[in-house]
Amino acid sequence: MAEVDTLPKFFVQSSRKYGDGKVAMRKKELGIWREFTWKDSYERVKHFCLGLVSLGLRRGEKVTIIGDNDPQYYWAELAIQAAGGTAVGIFTDCIPREVKYFVNHCDAVFVLAKDQEQCDKLLEIKDEVPKVKRVIYWDPKGLWNYEEPWLMSFEEVESLGRQLEEARPGLFERMVEEGKGDDIAIFCYTSGTTALPKGAMIAHRNLIAGQRLATLIDPWSDKDEYVSFSPLAWITEHVLGLAMHVISGMVVNFPEKPETVREDLREIAPQVLLFSSRLWENVASMVQMKISESSALNRFFYNLLLPIGYKVADMRFRKEEPNLFWKALYALADLVMFRPLRDKIGLLKVRAAYTAGAALNPDVLRFFQAIGVNLKQLFGSTEAIIHTLHRDDDIKVETVGPPVPGVKVAISEEGEILVKSDAVFCGYYKNPDATRKALKDGWFHTGDAGYFDDDGHLIYLDRVKDLLELAGGAKFSPQYIEGKLKFSPYIRDTMVVGGKDKAYVTAIVNIDFDNVGEWAENHHIAYTTFVDLSQKPEVYDLIRKDVERVNSILPPPARVRKFVLLHKEFDPDEAELTRTRKLRRAFMESRYQNIIEAMYRDRDRVMVQAEVKYRDGRTGVVETAVKIYSLDEEVAT
Repeated sequence: MAEVDTLPKFFVQSSRKYGDGKVAMRKKELGIWREFTWKDSYERVKHFCLGLVSLGLRRGEKVTIIGDNDPQYYWAELAIQAAGGTAVGIFTDCIPREVKYFVNHCDAVFVLAKDQEQCDKLLEIKDEVPKVKRVIYWDPKGLWNYEEPWLMSFEEVESLGRQLEEARPGLFERMVEEGKGDDIAIFCYTSGTTALPKGAMIAHRNLIAGQRLATLIDPWSDKDEYVSFSPLAWITEHVLGLAMHVISGMVVNFPEKPETVREDLREIAPQVLLFSSRLWENVASMVQMKISESSALNRFFYNLLLPIGYKVADMRFRKEEPNLFWKALYALADLVMFRPLRDKIGLLKVRAAYTAGAALNPDVLRFFQAIGVNLKQLFGSTEAIIHTLHRDDDIKVETVGPPVPGVKVAISEEGEILVKSDAVFCGYYKNPDATRKALKDGWFHTGDAGYFDDDGHLIYLDRVKDLLELAGGAKFSPQYIEGKLKFSPYIRDTMVVGGKDKAYVTAIVNIDFDNVGEWAENHHIAYTTFVDLSQKPEVYDLIRKDVERVNSILPPPARVRKFVLLHKEFDPDEAELTRTRKLRRAFMESRYQNIIEAMYRDRDRVMVQAEVKYRDGRTGVVETAVKIYSLDEEVAT
């Protein structure tokens, strides 16, 4: 093979190397792990690619994919790219109007939709996506009785591919050879926190560069097991999942469904793992909640031994070698508590675990390091893939690590983080103005604010536009405070509010309904709905303790002085969050303007309208009072 400069070329190379002698991926189906060798994958990719060509896919055209992580997703993406096309991922929880935007914006000619749920979304907008020739599904459950010629199964496409292979042998291999590193491999859409998502054009050379940058810090091998769970509409999963798979030969494992991921993770016990910061926060909250509900003996050992883990972890952060006494204590704590705990959550064999997407709360990172999970912050972006990464021997929980070799990171006079590397994207599709603003002299302007510490570690503050200044001139990062608050097992989401026209900081808090509900039951507190539970005085007192915990480590101007417990969860379907669960701050501040204004006035509650769902499926709207809790009676109003 000529220069190996595309993902399909690496895939063909690895398939020839491993053939039928090595497992390429596994998928759990009905409780059983089904294995696919590299030869199996090669045949599936080849036939699906040729099938798409038979249906009319041409070089340079786009195909969108919406569905859970499955072998078919990997095969389809590689097949699209082998034909010279561009794969465009869509988050599975997108609603029909969002799907329509992505499909039309990228000019997709085919859509892969995993199952009945996703096909129904496409059928709802069929007349509004005129360029789409076919919708191809790979999970037929529930679709057997659909008499819609627009829909076609994955296997039918493969059958067309086998026919084309017989007629034109060697076509697949020739198409792969025609690919170039500068060809656009994928579109990754930005989160769209302030405007419509932009389609970042990512070339094969960008993905390959991102994979190589990561392995400069943590080499991966074909003996590594990886669990693919983070959405493939997210750039990081493309690099550490798909690109790493075809280049390093690692085994990719796909959980049966999102509800079984913890059990599946434990069965595989992977060496490397990528979760979003939100998932790591959820795992930490789950552990804390389970410990609080366990026996008195378990709670005793946990509270006795966890400080030992923190002590040794802090020594490593300071690059101090623990003495024999602390090593022995930690070994005992590991034997009695940490090792069984890691086994329980499926992280027993993890060599390197990564968090990405948003800066992880330092308390969460410190917790996992304390129990023996080598969790590290990978800081990057859709447009430049990887910027910084913690090293095993150089972790500072308050930073996102030093720049990766081969990546230049600079701070502008305005405090914005700038990045230059081979992984920087090619521009935004159909948006030259945004491309010019983002790419200047080879530097990508991230829109993030940060600075370097004395050790060369990057400290991420927040989005430049989200840094707030209070009336007194003090500046603070809402995201930093929000991350600290979400370390509580009882807080699911929060939005911190401030500004030049505001004298102090306030917060809108979402309770974690499951965890707070269990806490209420254990304390014999009766409740009916989310609305009812959120406004219980006892729940306000419970959350107050967490707010005071965070306030104790903040400078006085940045402390939260008032908060409300919202009567509902923040919802991406209502445009309050992006699909990666980032706050759409401007929209939220407008939507909850009456609550925010009430917190800055001399009021102790505010009336809101809340949707109530009854057990029989009916819904209704009621007006309810949301309490405003003041932590400081001397707050100016």
